[in-house]
Amino acid sequence: MVRLPDGQPPDREEHDMTHVSIIGNGNMGPAIADLVTKGGNTVEILGRDDRVTGEIVVLAVPFPAVEGIVAARRDELAGKIVVDITNPLNFETFDSLTVPADSSAAAQIAAALPDARVLKAFNTNFAATLATRTIGSQATTVLVAGDDTDAKNLLAAVVTAGGARAVDAGSLRRARELEALGFLQLTLAASEKISWTGGFGLNN
Repeated sequence: MVRLPDGQPPDREEHDMTHVSIIGNGNMGPAIADLVTKGGNTVEILGRDDRVTGEIVVLAVPFPAVEGIVAARRDELAGKIVVDITNPLNFETFDSLTVPADSSAAAQIAAALPDARVLKAFNTNFAATLATRTIGSQATTVLVAGDDTDAKNLLAAVVTAGGARAVDAGSLRRARELEALGFLQLTLAASEKISWTGGFGLNN
């Protein structure tokens, strides 16, 4: 387990920090971790056997890995804010999403974790734009969807403290549209029509 920034567990009573657990060792995990710590909050990047201690838990893994993680950690994730950042693409064809048209990856996770507060966020961001906090001349914007207002507000506070923008994209039903947007952005980048350091941004 990697604990940042100082290697020590958080003391919320003294520092009033939000502690974030990140599951996943790809490029998005460290980018989100950097965003969290730059805002004065604390983060741990978990290995396979490490226990979740954060109040916010980010699933920074490919969508096919989610089912196993949820099954193994269902009890640990009860009561947590669980942030799904996945884009459920068919990586063989790169031409479709793998979830039903009336559903989303986030909805499936929420159904599997009825005691957690599931949010969709970060799936329309590339790691590079989280690192720079900019997309061209605009601030990087994290779109957040979910049914729990307090959970969305806490995640938004972490994001904005780290130097990015956060925009409430609506209820968890909007995760389907966010996943479609993430799908489009990924396919455009993979076909070199946009840069992996770019992507979609929002004007004020």
